[in-house]
Amino acid sequence: MPSLHDAARGRILFGGDYNPEQWPEEVWADDVRLMKEAGVNTVTVGVFSWAMIEPRPGAREFGWLDRLMDLLAANGIGVVLATPTSSPPPWMGALHPETLPRTEDGAVVNYGSRQHFCPSSPVYRRYAAALTEDLAARYADHPALTVWHINNEYCTHCWCDETAAHFRRWLASRHTTLEALNDAWGTAFWSQRYDTWTEILPPRRAQYIRNPAQELDFKRFTSDALLECYTSERDIVARHTPHIPVTTNFMPLWSGQDAWAWAEQEDIVSVDVYPDPADPHGGQYNAMLADMTRSQARGPWMVMEQAAGAVNWRDVNHPKPAGLNRLWSLQAVARGADAVCYFQWRQSRQGAEKFHSGMLSHAGEEGRTFREVRRIGSELALVGAEVSGTGVSAEVAVLHDWDAWWSSTQQGRPSSLVSYTELVQAWHRGLWESGISTEFARPGADLSAYRMVLVPQLQLLGDAAVDNLVAYARGGGTLVCGFFTGVTDADDRIRPGGMDVRLRELFGIRTVHEWWPLDAEATVECDGFRGTLWSEELEPDGSAETVAAYRGGELDGLPAVLRKGTAWYVSTLPGPEALRGLLGRAAAVAGVRPVLEGLPAGVEAVRRGELLFLLNHGRSRVAVELPGRFTDLLTGAGTDGGLELDRYGVAVLRGVSA
Repeated sequence: MPSLHDAARGRILFGGDYNPEQWPEEVWADDVRLMKEAGVNTVTVGVFSWAMIEPRPGAREFGWLDRLMDLLAANGIGVVLATPTSSPPPWMGALHPETLPRTEDGAVVNYGSRQHFCPSSPVYRRYAAALTEDLAARYADHPALTVWHINNEYCTHCWCDETAAHFRRWLASRHTTLEALNDAWGTAFWSQRYDTWTEILPPRRAQYIRNPAQELDFKRFTSDALLECYTSERDIVARHTPHIPVTTNFMPLWSGQDAWAWAEQEDIVSVDVYPDPADPHGGQYNAMLADMTRSQARGPWMVMEQAAGAVNWRDVNHPKPAGLNRLWSLQAVARGADAVCYFQWRQSRQGAEKFHSGMLSHAGEEGRTFREVRRIGSELALVGAEVSGTGVSAEVAVLHDWDAWWSSTQQGRPSSLVSYTELVQAWHRGLWESGISTEFARPGADLSAYRMVLVPQLQLLGDAAVDNLVAYARGGGTLVCGFFTGVTDADDRIRPGGMDVRLRELFGIRTVHEWWPLDAEATVECDGFRGTLWSEELEPDGSAETVAAYRGGELDGLPAVLRKGTAWYVSTLPGPEALRGLLGRAAAVAGVRPVLEGLPAGVEAVRRGELLFLLNHGRSRVAVELPGRFTDLLTGAGTDGGLELDRYGVAVLRGVSA
């Protein structure tokens, strides 16, 4: 199976989306000149080019793309060639309105933007397959081709009649019989029992709260329907070029795709990463997405898109201060990326994203953005040979699961203030600020390699996943579990007792009497800290240690944090400092240590292969003590016992033998 290693060939791939069809052809030569100046060695081409290649049904206009591919190959720039199927041309929607998606209310989502296709539409799939077939046949042997990029940011949802028929087929395959489906969905409630398959619809707009199990299955189905579109095109290009790796770009922490399942179908796992420059925790968010993507890839991964400056979709779109683009790019490399790319190369002058930054901004080659891009390109060339293909080791895993995420978003839940993704980020932040390397894993994965496993929240847990967690903890692994976990089974059915009995026994909980969610600004006093967002009325069974108790209010004296052997249960969300301290305490007991002790606040240390990356996320110059002698690959300077990092400064250190 081809991989990112085959495309990188001992380098860090560096470049971005290139959309030359937006510009006169005489600009292309200047683009190539500046790409070479910036150290760009790869560009993504064709993502939104369907209307250029097929201006009318069945037509093929490849001449411009031939010239572009030849130009890039002649200048040593590889191509990530995209199938342009994320944005069908206007003629498709006009001639085949059944290819357009419908909303929950039945309204048509018209063309005029992008991603305007129904994933279940056989007409859309037929046109997409035909174009992909011709694209793959034409460029299979082209020397510029290094990676296939299928579609772009799969994110379409549809509730149309074609989707309904597809959903019913999917349900019949999953549940086999209507009796099994009625049982799984709990259709005895509110007289929802189905007597024939044709009665079943996608969860469209309803009078009141919709069936949560039906919604859960529809989210599973939508991820699978989009995956069918991906694998159909992937199989076409793989048949023509079995030696060329294939990818599609994830949107990070987006609920519409089960990225664990999708990653298994990709040769390269790639992601689009857009932290907010104004977010004080942007560096931690960037690190979390890197850890998550590396874990899905089980090795090196690809930043398919990031911004060189401001984006265009936030209420206020802040540019990146000088040095931040470099810091976050090298942070991705430190955490396993073998490709650092952008949307896009040249900033657009027209269209919906003309205010979205590019590597070559409106300021041109003398602009600060391009100067920093040149520096990044030169530095990636310095470290690429030593870092490409190497791994990042971690002794801690954070569990993350799409089924649990989907179930947590249903209507009629105890608190709409509880956000699954915010909990995941809060727990990861506690580890990141402690300097502890982290991976992500599925609840059913082999956890034996980890000293500690964290569960920020997994409301839904199937039987096999519960057994896996119990076996891990009873085998000596340290398990730290957040509130409202193990509440429902795989069909989102409440477990007897409000928490799976195996987990209650593991944590030393006799009874979960009540869940006590907190109001937005409310807190609950605990021994040594304040809890936020949630609390629980727990009756311990006498076998567990109360690490911290609630103080005052209805829960006075009841356990907020329980520990039984190596299993910890945290029934509230401690504030950031308290959560960091609690996780640090558990990590120390588990024998987990930071990458580097005694780092100044805001300085991140990551080991990748034989290299030590130091990254200063602060705005002040800091001194860092080092355990020995090192050479900084970025400057060639040696250091013995310490160094200083400028604001947003980075050092990539190789140890020097005594």
